[in-house]
Amino acid sequence: MSAISSAAARWADPHFAARQRLTEAVSQRTGYSEPVVDHAFDTLFGSLRREAIEAVIADELGCLKVLDEFSNRPGRPRARALPLGKIAIVSSRTTVGVAIVPAIFALCAKCTVHVKDRDDSLVRAFFETVKEELPELAASLSAEAWDGEVEMERLRGYDGVVAFGNDHTLSRISRELPHEARFIGFGSKASAGYITRQAREREEDVHAFAARVARDVMLYDTEGCLSLHVLLVEPHERFPIVRFSKIVADAVTAMAPEFPASDRDAQVRARQALAREAATFALSPQMVQSDTDSSFLVVADASAERPPPFVPRSVAIWEVDTPAQAARYLRRHGISLEGLAIAQRRDDVVEMALQLGVSRITELGMLQRPPLGYFHGGRPRIAEFVRWVSDET
Repeated sequence: MSAISSAAARWADPHFAARQRLTEAVSQRTGYSEPVVDHAFDTLFGSLRREAIEAVIADELGCLKVLDEFSNRPGRPRARALPLGKIAIVSSRTTVGVAIVPAIFALCAKCTVHVKDRDDSLVRAFFETVKEELPELAASLSAEAWDGEVEMERLRGYDGVVAFGNDHTLSRISRELPHEARFIGFGSKASAGYITRQAREREEDVHAFAARVARDVMLYDTEGCLSLHVLLVEPHERFPIVRFSKIVADAVTAMAPEFPASDRDAQVRARQALAREAATFALSPQMVQSDTDSSFLVVADASAERPPPFVPRSVAIWEVDTPAQAARYLRRHGISLEGLAIAQRRDDVVEMALQLGVSRITELGMLQRPPLGYFHGGRPRIAEFVRWVSDET
């Protein structure tokens, strides 16, 4: 834990040579601007502190200590916690450094970890820093880039496989793995926001919420599971949905210098322009906010009937009367939520989130800064890398 924490502290320094080199490489691979990559590095490496890692382990494995104490009573076989074994981790194409968090918890569980890295070799570079801090880990951490699709033969012989990807890829990996291998999959999800009418009484609050919405939309081009894809707002007489969507669009424009648009290819830009035209045709021009380059898209609809556009830097603002109506909308369009950002905590909104299986409830503007211990995809951080056996096993 100390080695991980010390290595992360070095990577949290924007002047660290390896970070400066990898910032450019990650930006080129993902298309994200360098300020966005810097934000990702600050968030990731700033969270990997020894006290935070220890807190997660104590929280998750504390219940296992109780099990151990129970099993060690007279007449019961002694239970012991052991590493799961060899772990393979398949990185995500989009989320910067997402494989690092499960890797460090698998390492803390004393597993051997191998990562299918991306072409920028970010994970490998971080592992090298960890091994500089503690050379004894040299045989426990490795990463390499694989070409093309996940090669199942390269996942044979592992006791656990962690994979990030679309549902089709995860289904294929799970289906083809040996039955004795533990599969830990993180599929495609979206995140939403909810603003109650009571939270929109003051104009300064409304503008503050809009700025927070803009941050959750613009970071990572709305590609991650913690990106804000749809914002559900209750009706308000002073801030009707058209006016509010214009305020959000102005906030997006104001934030553009802080998080510049990605360097995207012509196909992505064409998708953005097509989504803008489709929304304008289906609704009306005043319900669609964008710029001349279609670099962002804010779509408003009081009927809450259409699905979100799901193109980079886009958000749908739908008007709903109650959280129950919001839940029906999300289910109707098959939108599985990872996170819910709220402007005001209200019991019925929290209940909706729980019913939808949301893994993270936070305030607007904080979706993209999850704490280290949050259950990504509803899964624990370290418990799945541990196996418990008794002396009779």
